[in-house]
Amino acid sequence: MASSEVFKEVELEEEEEEACTQDGTVDWHGRPAIKAKSGQWTAGIIILLNQGLATLAFFGVGVNLVLFLTRVLGQNNADAANNVSKWTGTVYIFSLVGAFLSDSYWGRYKTCAIFQVIFVIGLVSLSLSSYIFLIRPRGCGNQEMPCGSHSGLEITLFYLSIYLVALGNGGYQPNIATFGADQFDGDDPKEGHSKVSFFSYFYLALNLGSLFSNTILGYFEDGGKWALGFWVSAGSALGALVLFLAGTTRYRHFRPSGNPLSRFSQVLVAATKKCNVDMPSDADGLYNVDANELSVSGNRKILHTDEFKFLDRAAYISTGDVDDLKKGIYNTWRLCPVTQVEEVKCVLRLLPIWLCTIIYSVVFTQMASLFVEQGAAMKVTISNFRIPPASMSSFDILSVALFIFLYRRVLDPLVGRLRKKDSRGLTELQRMGIGLVIAVLAMVSAGIVECYRLKYANKDCIHCEGSSSLSIFWQVPQYAFIGASEVFMYVGQLEFFNAQTPDGLKSFGSALCMTSISLGNYVSSLLVTMVMKISTEDHMPGWIPGNLNKGHLDRFYFLLAGLTTVDLAVYVLCAKWYKCIKLEEKTTENDERAPMDEGSHRKGKAHVPLGHPTQALESSTLVAGSSRPSSAYVTNAFSLQSSQVLVIPTVENTKAFVQNHVPSIPQGNHKAITIVEGFWSLKEKVRGQNVTGNG
Repeated sequence: MASSEVFKEVELEEEEEEACTQDGTVDWHGRPAIKAKSGQWTAGIIILLNQGLATLAFFGVGVNLVLFLTRVLGQNNADAANNVSKWTGTVYIFSLVGAFLSDSYWGRYKTCAIFQVIFVIGLVSLSLSSYIFLIRPRGCGNQEMPCGSHSGLEITLFYLSIYLVALGNGGYQPNIATFGADQFDGDDPKEGHSKVSFFSYFYLALNLGSLFSNTILGYFEDGGKWALGFWVSAGSALGALVLFLAGTTRYRHFRPSGNPLSRFSQVLVAATKKCNVDMPSDADGLYNVDANELSVSGNRKILHTDEFKFLDRAAYISTGDVDDLKKGIYNTWRLCPVTQVEEVKCVLRLLPIWLCTIIYSVVFTQMASLFVEQGAAMKVTISNFRIPPASMSSFDILSVALFIFLYRRVLDPLVGRLRKKDSRGLTELQRMGIGLVIAVLAMVSAGIVECYRLKYANKDCIHCEGSSSLSIFWQVPQYAFIGASEVFMYVGQLEFFNAQTPDGLKSFGSALCMTSISLGNYVSSLLVTMVMKISTEDHMPGWIPGNLNKGHLDRFYFLLAGLTTVDLAVYVLCAKWYKCIKLEEKTTENDERAPMDEGSHRKGKAHVPLGHPTQALESSTLVAGSSRPSSAYVTNAFSLQSSQVLVIPTVENTKAFVQNHVPSIPQGNHKAITIVEGFWSLKEKVRGQNVTGNG
């Protein structure tokens, strides 16, 4: 009997199985990831170093770009600030492209690798075009010697290069954060704690990487050595790419879950088609999918919620749906499972919170534009040493490092002890609110400093860099406030969007964080344009003229403080309304597994733990399944190669189960499902013979 032979094989060849991850991740070969041999901090540290080097490369271009545009390309302050805002915004718009490709088709590893290659190409092109065409005469581009005029072709090549940099970095950035978090199993208590910590260290690595750009590279670029700075950035990006590829065999991966746009569209279309249906008062009559069927793709089941009840119509099983299911027909544009409907609800609930972060990003983007221009108009020398204005953002980085340490080691444990019922400390939403409060303080501080800078400024200067006797170090508080606010806002955002997005949309969650920065840059550009249009009426110089000594930059800062205060009030209302995602716990699965699921590796056979797909298995494979087999397991079994056996513990009414699900199997496979002594067995007729015996 084939069944007795199966049991003998299991008993004779059973060995101790190495523990695999519980979250559905796989290794480089597509097999279930073994905890001891993949991911964790070994892979996490590689990704953190990669992020540091890539950030060094990116900010080697971005931090002084506003000065490059004014000194080398001859643009005025307002145009340069607008162009930098548009470029930075485009960087983060491309993050949506990267997230879409990652979640839908390529996976995070492939997406990161491809966009890093584009990033390197853009930096090499920028270095070559700057050295050969733009920096003429040699040594121009510093404070004393502006560069000559340039042809339209040379300007076009420059913009093509920096937008290749934007594409490469934008597509890579949201995926590397999520890919790093993928290296930790959120269902394991120890690794789950490391996963939360990873986001803080990731943001710290990002800031430490930019520290070199803001100090050493900023110093050389401010002195006119632009080509050198760009070549160092290109070398750093190449080093980051090589380091990333070196860790290939160690990474854990989630399989892409398909196009989310089609899934969202299916829910909206199905709900619209049933707009006239009388819905039941509870969720019992809605179409649900077994959690094990979802686990085949690594996704967890999302529980039903009461918000956006109109969308529940997509999961309502109508009479027509019942007739179709009896015929083995399943129309995804008429009937969607509850989890798919809840995916759409999750995104809709996130949108108000996400919109409230855009004004904060307007504040944040001033650090790369108006803060630099303000600093250039202050006293930038100590003895004979000149401080590059862009290097003042080093105080932002130091503030980020300090407040990450204070939050993780002091504030979070303290709040946890003060709370009797909840030891988590501050929630992500509370931290983001604190970030908005600190952002208001940053703008007030910048406005006060500008008032005093104007008080000690020479308003009749022609070249007004360094025209105020107020030291540039008075900018330290505003940079420090921005750094502190980042720890609460952006780190909280990364954690919040990663935790509150469905399993198949994790990169999209990180992209939401980056897109808020993108829109913040565009809104900043729009605000500057509107302010200049209104404030230059009646032949007035405006708030942000080329000569800042004749303007009122302080009023612009106070305007941002007021807008952020209003945004904070709206955010508090949205945060109180927000309901967190509800995922089905996986702990109950362990109790339901049959003894065979606790089995071990067999010689020449690949054991597949619960929740992992069985594609790409070698021949003669034993597969342990759930005590509640679902259509996904049966359908998946029919994709197995020849000489393979699917073994799943039986439940009551197994014959009925087979009859309900076999019709959904594509015809022409010449396969059959039978029951063998209390287990499911897959028989395939190959060349007229039964592979698994007579059953």
